[in-house]
Amino acid sequence: MKISRKKVFSPSSMITCMSDILCVTNRLLCGGDFLKQMERIAEARPAGIILREKDLSEEEYTVLAAQVMNICRRAGVPCILHSFPAAARKLHAEAIHLPLDLFLAMDEGEKASFRVIGVSCHSAEEAETAEKHGATYISAGHIFDTDCKRGVPGRGLAFLETTCKAVSVPVYAIGGISPENIDAVRAAGAAGACIMSGLMRCKAPENYLNLLQEKTTA
Repeated sequence: MKISRKKVFSPSSMITCMSDILCVTNRLLCGGDFLKQMERIAEARPAGIILREKDLSEEEYTVLAAQVMNICRRAGVPCILHSFPAAARKLHAEAIHLPLDLFLAMDEGEKASFRVIGVSCHSAEEAETAEKHGATYISAGHIFDTDCKRGVPGRGLAFLETTCKAVSVPVYAIGGISPENIDAVRAAGAAGACIMSGLMRCKAPENYLNLLQEKTTA
């Protein structure tokens, strides 16, 4: 049976591409020109690009975010800023992704600045809290063992399925997602997946995204 998946961005919203993959950035993984890699990824048309560069100062992040937003705008791909709500408002960003604690610290006026607010959650209870306070989508993880969380076991597909059932907003799986396991992620009820290292290191992002899309559950 095909799983019905709710998307962060509807076709009438910010994009028309059919991808259910959100790219999460980490320029330290690129091994080359980060902005060139952003251009390649944006041209491949993922569902969105989350600019997650948490080691930067807010000033440094704002400069980089303006550049990446321009790249995404030219490609017609949503750019989702991360961690710095004030910088996102300054740049007139429509979308932001936050850790749960930062999200809960925002007042309603700050939240109203954004049309899309993603929140990172690590339990079904956290997901319910995020939805209750206005999150429009959730990232849930980490699902599988990954080098980014070396030594910390993944929470697994049962955790993902429980989280998806706990909320009505879209849930995107993160952590160790690959072409080999994305079918199971979708079957668990996820709207899609967040991919970091696979896209940061990939020389042909379009081919990689096509491979992930070809694995759609029948």
